[in-house]
Amino acid sequence: MTFDITPTAAQHDLARRAHQFAEEVVRPVAADYDQRQEFPWPVLEEAATRGFYSPLFYRDLIGDPTGLSLPMFMEELFWGCAGIGLAVVMPALALSAIGQAASPEQMLQWAPECFGTPGDLKLAALAISEPEGGSDVRNLRTTARRDGDDWIIDGHKMWIGNGGIANVHVVNANVDPELGHKGQALFIVPGGTPGLDMVRKLDKLGCRASHTAELKFTGVRIPGDYLLGGAEKLEHKLAKAREAVEGGQHSGSATLGALEQTRPMVAAQALGITRAALEYATEYANNREAFGAPIIDNQGIAFPLADLATQLDAARLLTWRASWMAATGVRFERGEGSMSKLAATELAVRTTERAIQTMGGYGYIKDHPVEKWYRDAKLYTIFEGTSEIQRMVISNALGAAAGKPPLHVDLEPSGGPLNRYFGRGTPLRGRAADAALGAKDRVPEPIMQMAMKVLRPPRK
Repeated sequence: MTFDITPTAAQHDLARRAHQFAEEVVRPVAADYDQRQEFPWPVLEEAATRGFYSPLFYRDLIGDPTGLSLPMFMEELFWGCAGIGLAVVMPALALSAIGQAASPEQMLQWAPECFGTPGDLKLAALAISEPEGGSDVRNLRTTARRDGDDWIIDGHKMWIGNGGIANVHVVNANVDPELGHKGQALFIVPGGTPGLDMVRKLDKLGCRASHTAELKFTGVRIPGDYLLGGAEKLEHKLAKAREAVEGGQHSGSATLGALEQTRPMVAAQALGITRAALEYATEYANNREAFGAPIIDNQGIAFPLADLATQLDAARLLTWRASWMAATGVRFERGEGSMSKLAATELAVRTTERAIQTMGGYGYIKDHPVEKWYRDAKLYTIFEGTSEIQRMVISNALGAAAGKPPLHVDLEPSGGPLNRYFGRGTPLRGRAADAALGAKDRVPEPIMQMAMKVLRPPRK
């Protein structure tokens, strides 16, 4: 199984088009939408026109076997603006949840309702977090109970992107609280359903162009076929969970596992903010003069930027590796998804803070975008699991994997049996090379040259 980070021609083109969209459409209006806290409908319309806002687009990105297309797109979009970026990609989170739980018929019904079409845009929301739960997905208190052929949902959700204004809400609720996280299911609640109320739109520190809300579900009645996966699949799942509880077995949370796979996407968003701030601070330091020279000539300015540039590349590699693992089905046994999010999101905060420091007083005022990026970056150490949660996941994984070799040793190799026995670094190859060198004076020159072409290191 090969981990190859060489972008394909299609991925290069995707990154180029995404960057062009971010530069030409997103950045010119980012400060205005941030200040007014208005939803960027015209930007979404342009995203849909360019093909960046549709279920098929995200299906293609998620289906990329290399895993690189989605983080590359995310980084470029969020280089433009994190708030607008969240508005553009928020329906994809709901679509991902639908894709994991829904029947094929439900997928066909609800996927188009998450995005709509150019000229008739629609929104989707993923409603999981609650005021009491936060990062603890096991502690959900929203309930769903059967009433004839229908389901009735009651509960309270918090920090819901597109909440209350979405055409489709994907809602996580307990159907059997005694089973804990194993007794949860996902439901479709269309916007405007009686009993679904938006308590308030949240007034956020950053990412203010995205809509985030507090929701209440009071006796929300939905048809039975709005249960994602259907009743038969739910009953089978609950029966297995009851058997596990009775047998004293412990199993991990499916929701936590899904989060581990989506965390590289959040990491990629943070990389976009980081890169924007680092580029801006570097350009400012090149152009700003003090004491007769550009301030980047001062090691106190240059060295922190050098460290951040190094950490940015390292965080990107962690993110690409985790995204590749998610795409190829390699198990996250050492918290690799959480590693990518922890590294990238903490770096975003450090980089935006350093950008402000580099620019001094100019960085602290709204004449420049670095103060906005600083406010935006802080969200990323909180949502999709706080940095503390990431450290907990990683440390637990370290304990569970104690004694195991690292991924590059443990992973099933590629290249077939010949590569296993005669590949670079194998004993057989080494003995063949020694024998060839020992016989160099007895072997005709043309034959020796052919042998050395096989054995020599590849040319760069």
